[in-house]
Amino acid sequence: MPSHFETVKQESRFLRGGIAEGLADPVTGAISEDDNKLLKFHGSYLQDDRDIRDERRRQKLEPAYAFMVRARLPGGVMTTAQWLAFDKIAGDYASSGLRITTRQTFQWHGIIKRDLKPTIAAIDAAMASTIAACGDVNRNVVCNANPVESQAHEHAYAWAVRLSEHLEPKTRAYHELWLDGEKLVGEEEVEPLYGPTYLPRKFKIGLAIPPLNDIDVFAQDLGLIAIVEEDGRLAGFNVAIGGGMGASHGDPSTYPRLADVIGFVLPEQLLALAETVIAVQRDWGDREERKHARLKYTIDRHGLAAFKAELEQRLGFALQAERAFRFDHNGDRYGWIEGHAGRWHLTLQVESGRLLDNEAHTWLSGMRELAAIHKGDIRLTCNQNLIIANVVAADRAAIDELVARHGMDGYRKHSAIRQHAIACVALPTCGLAMAESERYLPLLLPKLEALLDRHGLIDAPILLRLSGCPNGCSRPYLGEIALIGRAPGRYDLRLGADFRGQRLNQLYRENVDEAALLDVLDQLFARFAGERAAGEHFGDFLLRAAVLSQPRLIPLKVSA
Repeated sequence: MPSHFETVKQESRFLRGGIAEGLADPVTGAISEDDNKLLKFHGSYLQDDRDIRDERRRQKLEPAYAFMVRARLPGGVMTTAQWLAFDKIAGDYASSGLRITTRQTFQWHGIIKRDLKPTIAAIDAAMASTIAACGDVNRNVVCNANPVESQAHEHAYAWAVRLSEHLEPKTRAYHELWLDGEKLVGEEEVEPLYGPTYLPRKFKIGLAIPPLNDIDVFAQDLGLIAIVEEDGRLAGFNVAIGGGMGASHGDPSTYPRLADVIGFVLPEQLLALAETVIAVQRDWGDREERKHARLKYTIDRHGLAAFKAELEQRLGFALQAERAFRFDHNGDRYGWIEGHAGRWHLTLQVESGRLLDNEAHTWLSGMRELAAIHKGDIRLTCNQNLIIANVVAADRAAIDELVARHGMDGYRKHSAIRQHAIACVALPTCGLAMAESERYLPLLLPKLEALLDRHGLIDAPILLRLSGCPNGCSRPYLGEIALIGRAPGRYDLRLGADFRGQRLNQLYRENVDEAALLDVLDQLFARFAGERAAGEHFGDFLLRAAVLSQPRLIPLKVSA
């Protein structure tokens, strides 16, 4: 029997539901639960401030409701004019600045109900959108963080944009609700790909260009690995399907999964490939139990071979054999990098992706000043950082001075583990959070750095991922060290992912507090310092030293 939400989608009139009526209701700051689920397709959902939830309950007040809004920015690329517009939206409507997500876009928190429509309209006026930034559809398409590094990178980014546009929902509801578009009268509305009930769950696509796996391509429902020939030509893409990070505590039927490589397609076959993978998931996905509705469960339920056979039958052609590739790491490269056209690109680290003005750094003011003079563009990364892109050599010194003056050059003095840390939003706004994450990271990092420094490891790069719950927005299952929230102050400790995003970590300690976490890591750091091989990463050491068991390896065709 289909889940309740399948009925809600079926009866929503292509994502309209009762959203308009709920937004017009002055009695409450909320909308109904069903409409909140539909609202996700429009790029927003309802939250409340959990820090003051109990106090408001004691005062017999409803929760402090507000909305989160997320933009759809394929590949995380924007103009400086868009940056200034997004910054103004944060100042006019949001409560806590700008936040870079782990899918190369912005989200704004704390938007009250009467400001939701003006916020989305302002994003549209900036030549962006929020449609399908959430919901049971293809989400923001992510791409290698620096698409101007070479011509092949530019071409891959162009395909990411085409995928995003091609797979966008066609409903007129978005324009009706947020942009005062005309309502359809007497004309049948259709969703040619998604149908009236859309997908069983969310769907994520990402493009990576070896040797950098800076989007964690194997965490995507559909991962595309660009194959670049020796002459710099983009030959096509290896196709990986079935990745996903979400799980539920205590439910072994839910689990993280890495995508499997199933073949290779030419660039001109890419749109048909993506559309058909989505169509098979639309038809085969579980619409009864949403916990089992992602593509990874569809593949495991039917079998990878059966899914590939169905895909090829619908495509009308067989995938080619996958091509050789190799990834070196899945982090960002900080500092200046020269691109193929003689322009320079500066990657800056933004802790937890949170852009605010405070005593340590003035991100909002600094980026506002920079965007007013910068002649290039700005790019966001899947590791919550940003790139000042397309800088002419003569402008580098002025940008360096501005960045230093506003304290935005922290990457220069950060420890290696701090440079590779990611944390999700968690408390107080995320309704799923069981423990702190973003607010805990700056408290935890100095303690980890003290341990690492004591063992002579302060310069050892280690992937650290924090998550307030097991749903996996910060891709915690790909961290060499990962903390996944269980309850306030308590976490599962997972260890042993690799530095390239090609191996999941393992549960090492369950439901422990900070003292136990630090004690365990202190002992493991001591062993790592004394026993590691030259160039060996922490996660690889834990496997070689038999601290962890050997995992199942994903079948990848990689070059030597």
